[in-house]
Amino acid sequence: MNGERVIEGLPDDTQRLLRDYAKDVKRAYGDRLESLLIYGSAVRGEFLPGRSNLNLLLYLTDYHAASLADYAPIHKRWSKEQVVVPLFLNERDLRRASSIFPLEFLEIQDYHRVLGGRDPFVGFHPERRRLKDEVTQILVGNVFRLRQRYTEGGGSNDAVTILLPLAVTSTIPALRGVQRMMNWPVLSRSDAVIKDIADRLAVDLQGLQDALLLKRGQITPGPGEIPRLFDRYLHAAGVLAETVADLVQP
Repeated sequence: MNGERVIEGLPDDTQRLLRDYAKDVKRAYGDRLESLLIYGSAVRGEFLPGRSNLNLLLYLTDYHAASLADYAPIHKRWSKEQVVVPLFLNERDLRRASSIFPLEFLEIQDYHRVLGGRDPFVGFHPERRRLKDEVTQILVGNVFRLRQRYTEGGGSNDAVTILLPLAVTSTIPALRGVQRMMNWPVLSRSDAVIKDIADRLAVDLQGLQDALLLKRGQITPGPGEIPRLFDRYLHAAGVLAETVADLVQP
């Protein structure tokens, strides 16, 4: 496996981090490791140092409890560097899971880089039959969870400033899912995705744009503005979910 592959746009220190991480993974798994992929914001050019996680996928010949436990020392070392626990997959998983969760695997297929080994997504075509259902479920479910998390946080301003960046992060892939299911161009930049969906569906998604700016550290709303920011986001997310649900009705 080649641990010297470069991802355009990532800071040099993050590149070095990934090379060291890949070496640790290779030492732990040896020939059981068919490929190591990174996907998500680091590949889309939206990685925010100190804010974004590094999302990895380990493609193994097979795995069991012992092989999963082999990752524990790696996690202990690298979790502090925003490397989240990777997806552990083999070829059977990829075929089966991609038919159940098409959106997630379309996202990985479109926005990944190989850090070592072969690329399992070459020539792979995720089944799209469930795409409309998955997109709708995500958008509707996100609204329900948003209400729950807000209540759990007591509606405090601190809770909202944590909650909204997480909420918009989970919503953006579903917006690209709408683009995919409608056969519209699929855009990589989050702000462009929000604007495109808002324009095409004629809905006001300013609440989502505000949450994205909050996530990027580009706005610092004061105590009086944070509740209004949450209201705008909750309203936008609800309208979006209803509009998409109506759109996919037979």
